[in-house]
Amino acid sequence: MADLDVAFTVLDRAGRERMQTLRRDLGLESFGLNLLVLAPGQRGRIHAHEHQDEVYLVLEGELTLVLEGAERRLGPDELARVGPAVRRQLVNAGPGRLAVLALGGAGAHVGRDGIAWESWEDRSAGRPPGEIPLPDDLPL
Repeated sequence: MADLDVAFTVLDRAGRERMQTLRRDLGLESFGLNLLVLAPGQRGRIHAHEHQDEVYLVLEGELTLVLEGAERRLGPDELARVGPAVRRQLVNAGPGRLAVLALGGAGAHVGRDGIAWESWEDRSAGRPPGEIPLPDDLPL
């Protein structure tokens, strides 16, 4: 697979670094992707952006997301989108480790540009995914 445009990495939730820059690890250019890990009591900088929206997905722990001074708590599997100009701060006010996946991007969404095939043997140009039926599930 060395000649394919594919990259792999592993989330380092147990690491000592507060931020793992997954964008660089994966060679992403169209959006940002970081793993943020905060120990109890740690917090990030108050910040905003000029252009990019950010989405925060809580993987473990409880995120206290401070938005223009007001707090909102998010638990595992909860997400928040924060517009560029909104000042925000990520805080771990809880007793355990906090792990958050942060995604950032700017510009218009391209939309559904996918192409799908019914089988690996199909060498056609493909069709829009909605025109291809889902494959049978694997037997259990």
